[in-house]
Amino acid sequence: MVNVTGLTASTALFMLFAVNLLNYLDRQILFALFPLIQSDLRLTDTQLGLLGSAFMIVYLIAAPLLGLLGDRRPRPALLGWGIALWSLATALSGMAKTFWHLLAARATVGIGEASYGSIAPALLADWYPPERRGRILALFFLAIPAGSALGYLLGGLLGPWTGWRAAFFLVGLPGLLAAYAVSRLPDPPRGGMEGVPAEALAAYQREPLPIRSTLVILKTRSYVLNTLAMAAMTFALGGLAAWVPMFLVRVKGLELGAANIGFSAATLIAGILGTFLGGWLGDRLLRRTPRAYPLVAGAGLLGGIPFVLLALYAQDPTLYWPAIFVAEVLIFLNTSPLNAVIVGVTLPRLRATAFALNIFVIHALGDALSPTLIGMLSDQTDLRTALLLAPAFLLLAGGLCFLTARHIARDTAAVSKTLARFASH
Repeated sequence: MVNVTGLTASTALFMLFAVNLLNYLDRQILFALFPLIQSDLRLTDTQLGLLGSAFMIVYLIAAPLLGLLGDRRPRPALLGWGIALWSLATALSGMAKTFWHLLAARATVGIGEASYGSIAPALLADWYPPERRGRILALFFLAIPAGSALGYLLGGLLGPWTGWRAAFFLVGLPGLLAAYAVSRLPDPPRGGMEGVPAEALAAYQREPLPIRSTLVILKTRSYVLNTLAMAAMTFALGGLAAWVPMFLVRVKGLELGAANIGFSAATLIAGILGTFLGGWLGDRLLRRTPRAYPLVAGAGLLGGIPFVLLALYAQDPTLYWPAIFVAEVLIFLNTSPLNAVIVGVTLPRLRATAFALNIFVIHALGDALSPTLIGMLSDQTDLRTALLLAPAFLLLAGGLCFLTARHIARDTAAVSKTLARFASH
């Protein structure tokens, strides 16, 4: 474990995890408040879907620029500004008087979160060695189910009690303290945990890093296939995250509070279990095969499909609640492994850019589209039929993971070879 100016890597991991928790809380509380917002502002399902898509569209547009900055500028300062911006935008969502005001606030949340999504995983990779990154990224990404669950839970509890506007205020403002704390983190050397001698690392750091260097990323087959797999998975997961609470209210007949509490509890427990298990399995199987990460992810995504279908069509809560839980466990297996693939096949000084490009693609083709498309299809048919898009895209995601596994050993070796070149000079 690294120590930089007296701060341990575990402390940095805890701080970044805590902020990622706020990240997903701020992002997901919108969906828990959908029924209240729809009733107050008289919105269609299509307009509700656009509120989720607006965040993602701005998020994916801002991410490439912030990724490029993250590979060239001090990373903690960029993170601090991003956290402060998204926290303010979440709080200001509560001041919206019309659909367009709320749309603008949710879009602004995406600008702030783009800095965190592209830079934080790359920063963590420079705190921990490769053989521990699966588990470390699993711990970091545990914030996805935990923060999402908190968003649904707080939205379900605060919304009926305080109103949806006050709920946005209460969850947005604490992020300003987190922004200051993260901005004070040290910035470890890029590539410092790759086992490269200090002189070679210094030579690597001095090498020019032109914008066109991103072409190296785009020529890496496992990176491209892995990113497309994540895009298909994100389409499915984003659509489910946006519409399952509404589905439980509208189709299953649950009260808003019961739907959000039940779904948040399932997401929290299943997400933590699935995310941790995926990181642990990936690291353990990596001792036997370099293809471990995409294989674990692909198996989980394909295994989740029957349980999603059961959750959609079962009428008995003793069937659909366990199905939701198992589906989430299996789907969340992919979280750490697929992000570990990005780290493993990308040169250290390009990792923030690699995560930024990944963010752009997975959201442009994923959850920037799915909430709105599902809402539009629901307006034309019904919500259950519209949600069938999710298992279809899980099938595509699983297949792409297995294609990624065919190329990952060669691409990981290419990274090691490039770094070894500096060590030999």
